[in-house]
Amino acid sequence: MKNVTDSFLSLSYWPSAGSFGFNTDIFATNPINLSVVLGVLIFFGKGVLNDLLDNRKQRILKTIRNSEELRGGALEQLEKARSRLRKVETEADQFRVNGYSDIEREKLNLINSTSKTLEQLENYKNETIHFEQQRAINQVRQRVFQQALQGALGTLNGYLNNELHLRTISTNIGRFGTMKELTD
Repeated sequence: MKNVTDSFLSLSYWPSAGSFGFNTDIFATNPINLSVVLGVLIFFGKGVLNDLLDNRKQRILKTIRNSEELRGGALEQLEKARSRLRKVETEADQFRVNGYSDIEREKLNLINSTSKTLEQLENYKNETIHFEQQRAINQVRQRVFQQALQGALGTLNGYLNNELHLRTISTNIGRFGTMKELTD
């Protein structure tokens, strides 16, 4: 096993017979690989990403419009409740003179229920917006990853053919034969 490992390690010291060789300098190969992957991602994913983001933007805007309409309805209900409150306050002033306290409790209940309703509607709107944003981000991530992977596989399959495989195998067999002659 040690001889096999030494054989692979010594390949980097032998001059290459053609354009094929092992580059063991990790700092030189990673920037090249990263630039190729980023280039493929940018080239293939830009249009799709823009379309996905535009679609998602329209959905989010529609959700916001719906939430604003709900908010408008809630504000109308609030205005009706306020007018009712004013009416109740007027009646309360009349009954307060007579000693009735039930009207005062109704007023407080009405204010509390209206406040809770508005708070619930506002929370629902915020949760809906947050949920739609997270869902949009996750869908965009998945599609970009899938398209980048498909593009990279297509590019790799385009460059890998039988002739390249046979040349690589023949070159390596020749090197191993040379190494065997030198070790014998």
